[in-house]
Amino acid sequence: MSEKPADYSLTNGFESKTPFLIGVAGGTASGKSTVCQKIMEKLGQQQKEQTERRVVCISQDSFYRSLTPSERVRAERGQFNFDHPDAFDDKKLLTILKEILAGKKVEVPEYDYVTNSISNRSHTIYPADVVLIEGILVFYFPEVRDLFHMKLFVDTDSDTRLARRVPRDIMERGRDLEQVLNQYMNFVKPAFEEFCLPTKKFADVIIPRGADNLVAIDLIVQHISEYLKRSPTEKPQLEYAVLTRSTSVPGSPQKSGKSGRPH
Repeated sequence: MSEKPADYSLTNGFESKTPFLIGVAGGTASGKSTVCQKIMEKLGQQQKEQTERRVVCISQDSFYRSLTPSERVRAERGQFNFDHPDAFDDKKLLTILKEILAGKKVEVPEYDYVTNSISNRSHTIYPADVVLIEGILVFYFPEVRDLFHMKLFVDTDSDTRLARRVPRDIMERGRDLEQVLNQYMNFVKPAFEEFCLPTKKFADVIIPRGADNLVAIDLIVQHISEYLKRSPTEKPQLEYAVLTRSTSVPGSPQKSGKSGRPH
């Protein structure tokens, strides 16, 4: 009796694999996406075709929920809180992550920051060995948080984050200075303190100074490289003896007292 051939229709012909899932959290403009980019660059993944990448990155921003007409009006005025957990479609994110863990090819929507809506475009995520998920609240939702094999928190001080956010939102997202500052003071800063910062305690590794901390990034890249060299039977467990729970990676002195609070 012949065996039934494997169905690779959901993996674009690639053999299904269970990836190592890494969550990357931190405040707005803390350097989460830049940290992920640097990790991929150092692993030589950025120059590869999407179908050949062993390490891929997904942003939580792709999982903002659709706004109601009244919410869209408020968003256009800078009066909608995009940093609140209710702004995200956590169920959709959870579904996508479970499909990724099942080794399936998935379509991830693209978010349009100018129109404050999910665009008609999407990008394909093919089965990979390591998947980075970055976002301000990726550790907030328990069901999502529990899927990560490793959790990183990018810890950048509030002044630096605001200094980065202002030009970014003006130049890339069509905002004006007054709108950016009002949104930061009324929504972003309070939401960070209430929803994002408390999730820092779930991190396995805390990265002071974000993408400027090359020592931290090199150390993380080293451990991912070791994981990629392993045989399929040795995965998905990753031994990161140096990177233990709540470890602050070298590169920045830690303040005494309430060292984790940037405000």
